[in-house]
Amino acid sequence: MKLILLSWLIMISFNSYAHQLSTGYLELNTTAPQAISLTGSWQVDIADIEQQIPFDLNQDGAISWQEITAKQLAIESFVTKVISVKQHTNSCIVTSSGPLQLDNHFNQAYLVIPLHVKCSTTSDTLSLSYRAFFERDSNHKTIAAINDQSRIFSKDKQTQVFNFNQSSYLQTFVEYLYQGVLHIWLGLDHILFLIALLLTCVLVRKNHAWQANSSKWHIFKHTAWIVTAFTLAHSITLTATAMALISPNSRWVELGIAISVLFAALNNIYPLIVRLGWITFAFGLLHGMGFASVLAELGLSNNYQLLSVLAFNLGVEMGQLVILALALPILTAIRHFNWYQKWIMPLGSVAIALIAIQWSIERI
Repeated sequence: MKLILLSWLIMISFNSYAHQLSTGYLELNTTAPQAISLTGSWQVDIADIEQQIPFDLNQDGAISWQEITAKQLAIESFVTKVISVKQHTNSCIVTSSGPLQLDNHFNQAYLVIPLHVKCSTTSDTLSLSYRAFFERDSNHKTIAAINDQSRIFSKDKQTQVFNFNQSSYLQTFVEYLYQGVLHIWLGLDHILFLIALLLTCVLVRKNHAWQANSSKWHIFKHTAWIVTAFTLAHSITLTATAMALISPNSRWVELGIAISVLFAALNNIYPLIVRLGWITFAFGLLHGMGFASVLAELGLSNNYQLLSVLAFNLGVEMGQLVILALALPILTAIRHFNWYQKWIMPLGSVAIALIAIQWSIERI
């Protein structure tokens, strides 16, 4: 009972919305060839910018459009503080004059802030620095598209160079590959689903009890089948969703993912299905839609949409293989110990199930 209570205390420290990101969108395009002049906008979640500029002037707990426009000078000052552009060593002039607008991304209200950049000389290269919100939220990202070249700004990549004479195929591929790896490592629900499956991959069910699987080859085949089923399934739905071939309801997808984690954990304790290949494939379809929701928040490269999807998917697979490479040798090494079969595996499954129950309740 104490271990179950401890698992519950650990569980409540996790955020149930594993896929929700703080994301901004910055777009600039050249308007004058004589001297580099770019115009566009920066779209930022009102909840993010409100942490820097208090809009609720009358303290009534609601933000009105009048309260936002009353802070336009503060917004313009904030923009020039966190966004800067250079041509080699020469600084460009960044301004934010013009009317504010509203937009919506993933049921969140976004403020559309006009953005203008004027440089003194022509150049094929620009260096853009973005420094907003990272001190408050280290996971914040902004997707920037300058003359159709895409970059993702993060805490570790606050300054990036745009060379308009070079193809951005490689840059786009590397960026979205990195984001795919990063997401699987930060996606607790995906990790726990994999761990719940791996806990019994090194065991066999005999005489109504879990026992160590003496054959490493059998363990490898069983694990390979499960991982292949999961990979194939989420690759299908990730690609289909990202390319707008299907449009699932994100709320039900998130709930389905939580239920998949719950089922995998409970099935370790009270096995209903021993051969998990097909059920893993079915749940993998849901996880792929979850991956796609993150990719949608990141945004696809304007010119390389399919490349972005493939690179992100490959990054997810690479991140997944790293988890597998770390977990499976450890589980294989300890599978013969009685304390693993009778305590670690069941209690680990209980802890995962409790986390999944909280997720399921919060996502309903």
